Amino acid sequence: MTAAVPPVLPAPSVPPTPLTWLYVPGDRPGMMAKAVAGDADVVIVDLEDAVAPDRRAYAREATADFLSSPHGKPVHVRIADRADLPYVTGLPGLCALRLPKIGHASAVHAVAERAPGTDLYALLESALAVEHAYAIASAHPSVRGIALGEADLRADLGVREDAGLDWSRGRAVVAARAAGLAPPAQSVFPDVRDLAGLAASCRHGRALGMLGRAAIHPAQLPVIEEAYRPTLQEVASAQEIIEAAARDAGAQALVDGRFVDAAIVAAARRTLTLAHRP
Repeated sequence: MTAAVPPVLPAPSVPPTPLTWLYVPGDRPGMMAKAVAGDADVVIVDLEDAVAPDRRAYAREATADFLSSPHGKPVHVRIADRADLPYVTGLPGLCALRLPKIGHASAVHAVAERAPGTDLYALLESALAVEHAYAIASAHPSVRGIALGEADLRADLGVREDAGLDWSRGRAVVAARAAGLAPPAQSVFPDVRDLAGLAASCRHGRALGMLGRAAIHPAQLPVIEEAYRPTLQEVASAQEIIEAAARDAGAQALVDGRFVDAAIVAAARRTLTLAHRP
């Protein structure tokens, strides 16, 4: 059980940072309804990998019906291709589109033109996409985030060990930051029974600068949440830094010898913002 976060100075007033993103198949209306009533911060209705080809037509109709009214939390749709766009864009329940297999900035522009005003998340799933990460992240004002599609990327690179993807993960983190976007969320952890492995993988992703993770089963959500929330020690340290900055705006050293400057204060504020998530 997670210990309660101690009282801290108020963090900046910003929308809650999503930490958990739950995929549900687009041809399963019952699962969609259950997902939006559950604990995920964001629900992703999947029209791509989770739907068999002979179910795509039904999935489009079911998803469109589901999005005909807004829900109590953000709902994104991962399209299979641009042919899905007329079925979901402009519906009141849609918050964003997730674009698979984006390799060039031009592909983002093509979707943005057909779905004006819709927030977009580009998925980098090939070596070419990773090489173009910043161009994709900064391709259009509608882009709100990027993330890796690690299953396809692993196959494209011929990577067997998980550590072989760390350079690509770091590249996505840097590209997102350079483009002024939130840190990328981690890709899904495919073994829904290995919660210990999921926790270890999340800790590794967090160390690389990623924030939050996509899931394919509700049982994974609390593990991701726990891994990405600041620890009590991190919150206490951030609180101390903010209090020191409030006393003296200049660079200074704390009693324990830690040096505090503007960059350290900004990081502390990000920690407190996460600690204040509902």
